[in-house]
Amino acid sequence: MAVLRVCLSVTVVVAASAAGVASAQSLADDIQTTALLNLPALSAAQIEGPAPVPPTPRHTGVKALFKNLVSDVKHLPSKENMYLALGGGVLALAVHPLDDNVQGYLSHASTARRVFRPGQEFGRMATLLGAASTVYAVGRVKDQPRVSHVGMDLLRALAVSEGLTQVIKTSTRRERPDGSTRNSFPSGHAADTFAFATALERHLGWHYAVPAYAFSSYVAFSRLPANRHWFSDAMFGTAVGVIAGRTVTSFEANKYPIQVRPVAGGAEIVFTRRSRS
Repeated sequence: MAVLRVCLSVTVVVAASAAGVASAQSLADDIQTTALLNLPALSAAQIEGPAPVPPTPRHTGVKALFKNLVSDVKHLPSKENMYLALGGGVLALAVHPLDDNVQGYLSHASTARRVFRPGQEFGRMATLLGAASTVYAVGRVKDQPRVSHVGMDLLRALAVSEGLTQVIKTSTRRERPDGSTRNSFPSGHAADTFAFATALERHLGWHYAVPAYAFSSYVAFSRLPANRHWFSDAMFGTAVGVIAGRTVTSFEANKYPIQVRPVAGGAEIVFTRRSRS
């Protein structure tokens, strides 16, 4: 019968990192324990653990922006993004039968038009670019690399989101509810604001993500009372934005990532604490 062998090198790595020291006796005990559990002995590379996460880079400029955007485009085809796109597509298809009813109600509700009118301005690309550029500029002026790094990732997220949105719009050619043009699907306001919110969430955590996503939802639905988008346009636009934001900030993801990777004779569980610089 096959036996799954799990290498417990993570115990040694985490303990050494937390205490700052690693005695030879403790290390020998750990290795002996793995042997008693019928686990493979640790190699030198496994004991050292994964390479440390690089610190926040110094301020980057326009050249780095375009270089990173090329890398972002290359990383778009991924399993995670495929799942996000499928999820967004399923949601869009699920609400598609409601498009006419929702649009008919919101476009004729004066209260809804009045309440959501500011969202149309907040979700404009010029407004979002201005906000992202301001964050970047503050980081540069005050010599705060982390702040400028957030601003740069916001700019990249918006660029990737807008690029994806325009490609899909051109491919689908869906007519807007008001009949003005054939570039309704997906909603650019929804995609761009959710890309902005996702980038913030990946950098700053859920303390800032909850209000950011609430604001993004408000902006996304603001285009419905204006008779510029269908309900399903907004739903898929949110998925496009999340894909863009997560792709750009792939290294800001989880502060405590856990990975499982194969080693000789079994597998090892790697637990890495990523410090914020």
